[in-house]
Amino acid sequence: MLTTPYPTGSPIWADLGTPDIEGATAFYNGLFGWDFVSAGPEAGGYGMFQTEGRTAAAAMPLQSDQDPSSWSLYLSTPDADATAKSVRQSGGSVVFEPMDVMDIGRMAVFADPAGAGFSVWQPGKNKGLDVVNQPGSLCWAELYTPDENAGYDFYSTVFGWEATSMPMPDGSGTYRMVHPAGKGPEAMFGGFVPMGSDPIESDSAPHWLLYFAVTDCDATVAAARKSGGTVRMPPTDIEGVGRFAKLADPYGARFALMRGVDRDA
Repeated sequence: MLTTPYPTGSPIWADLGTPDIEGATAFYNGLFGWDFVSAGPEAGGYGMFQTEGRTAAAAMPLQSDQDPSSWSLYLSTPDADATAKSVRQSGGSVVFEPMDVMDIGRMAVFADPAGAGFSVWQPGKNKGLDVVNQPGSLCWAELYTPDENAGYDFYSTVFGWEATSMPMPDGSGTYRMVHPAGKGPEAMFGGFVPMGSDPIESDSAPHWLLYFAVTDCDATVAAARKSGGTVRMPPTDIEGVGRFAKLADPYGARFALMRGVDRDA
């Protein structure tokens, strides 16, 4: 599971690029109770999605009508410049070179060898999301990639990830889950899905899909549909894991929900 403080290579931040901050805030407030808090006039419209004063995600207005609305995943790094060098050496590409974000941290934007985009965050004053793994916050990330082995080789080289695989409940194969180096399977934060194995993602390019925790998957899906969202996959149970669904917000940004099983039940 995601933990704070964030180990190197683990999800540390998530933000939404959207053409309509007010509309997106209304939509996600209805799902997760988020409020949008501006980062200030110098931040170019960037701000935080907060719940009870804690940052669960962030959002920014798109710079062009041609830019697609989407969620972005940030991974923790102690040195964004060193990570950029490793990304290049490992076959990935640097979309935006490492840059300082005032005094709150340093970031860079990359694409892995298959083209899936991701970013890194080198903490300054901003140490990462205030809340994870709780209802209305980030709880999992999934990479859809054409070559699972090549994808894992890339990320394990750049971030030192380690993996554990489990058999799929339907017997269709195994699911590779990743965790930071030396942290053990209890620190798993994401999984790999080969492109083509999930028909719902057949029309998409390689990408990271972010999951947010909910207490009631069905009720959240109903709220999303009522508020103009698209249900890409209805609530579905995975034995021993939980109940999940795939959605898109009214502007096309894709994300997923997860209601995990109660391990104490």
